[in-house]
Amino acid sequence: MTVRENFTDFSNVGYDEALQRAKDLIPFLREHAAASDRATRMVPEVEAALHRTGLFRYHQPKAWGGMELDFIAYHDIPEMLARGDCSVGWNVANLSSHHRNVAMFPVEAQQEMWGENRDCLVASGIAFFQGRGVAVKGGIRLSGRWSFSSGVDVAQWNMLACQLTEGDKIADYLYCMVPRAQYEIIDDWQTLGMRGTGSRSVRCDNVFVPTHRTQSMWAAKPGHEFPGLSINTNRTFRVPASSLGGHCIAGAIVGNAQAMVDATIEWVKSRSTAYTGANMRDYQAVQLRIGHAAAKVDAARLVLRSDCLRADEMIKAGQTLDLEAKTLNKRNCAAAVKLCNEAVDSLMEMAGANGIYDNAPLQRMFRDAHAASAHINFNLDVQLAPWAIVKLGGEFKSPVM
Repeated sequence: MTVRENFTDFSNVGYDEALQRAKDLIPFLREHAAASDRATRMVPEVEAALHRTGLFRYHQPKAWGGMELDFIAYHDIPEMLARGDCSVGWNVANLSSHHRNVAMFPVEAQQEMWGENRDCLVASGIAFFQGRGVAVKGGIRLSGRWSFSSGVDVAQWNMLACQLTEGDKIADYLYCMVPRAQYEIIDDWQTLGMRGTGSRSVRCDNVFVPTHRTQSMWAAKPGHEFPGLSINTNRTFRVPASSLGGHCIAGAIVGNAQAMVDATIEWVKSRSTAYTGANMRDYQAVQLRIGHAAAKVDAARLVLRSDCLRADEMIKAGQTLDLEAKTLNKRNCAAAVKLCNEAVDSLMEMAGANGIYDNAPLQRMFRDAHAASAHINFNLDVQLAPWAIVKLGGEFKSPVM
């Protein structure tokens, strides 16, 4: 591997230092959250801070100057950053997790992307049915329109998913790495919340993607393997994103809910009611709401971290996650986010008219919580049933799980 030398090496940064760097950024992110919300993208000041601290690169291999942290960082770094701004936590969860994906690609793709720019960012469009691939000599021809490409404005590449077809049959499910010049960004991110993620749609038509920049994701296919794992041997790259892919962005939702708990506590400590002058903290109803909300957020965090740690330990022990374990993780992820929304809703209701102004941080946190939880990973109707049918002895099939 040849690497340009004018990029910062973060390979000596460990988990504790990385988490502290994320914590130290919280006040800075709070200051810029409203600007990102208005801009509907990550503002340059925030992007620069994340590059400077290396927090985009906590799951990049050490061989390329990344931190290569243990898998638990998948949840913990976004969770901490989201206490400053949920959109930042979400974008870092996405953009940083894609370094794990690049590490699974053939070494030629890693060389092409990181050899030129170790700081490069990769957005994504991961709905396979939104892309169409046709095999040609040396690669595929890719077309499609993909929704929700978070952080796309600051990315130099995009990981676009497609169904590879042969006639009227699906031959494979692929992730394809496409450089910025070969896809169009569509300015359609006008939303209730999570505005700072800039999760716009992208489109490309008949773009050639060489074979080394495609990766089969058909995990159920005989002989399936990720070629990059022959050189990137840390087990953090082997934990299946098909099962735990939602846990990084769920971390951002937990961080946002924690920020709302913290902001509510500070607000109540300094407040008396507008009509009676009584201290709000002396009302038992206020105490119960805050206590219950904080407990739900703590429970959600524990569930998500437990899933990440258990999967990591299973990989360490040489085990694989069976279908019941994979669907259990997806069940838990959706349930944890539900707990966070219950906490956020209760605190927003308690805030009353003080929480409805555009300049009120609680209002943005409330909007972000509900916009973020609309993600398919957190849909209880979708994520509870697969685990239940497997547990009950029925059949559930997914080619990419």
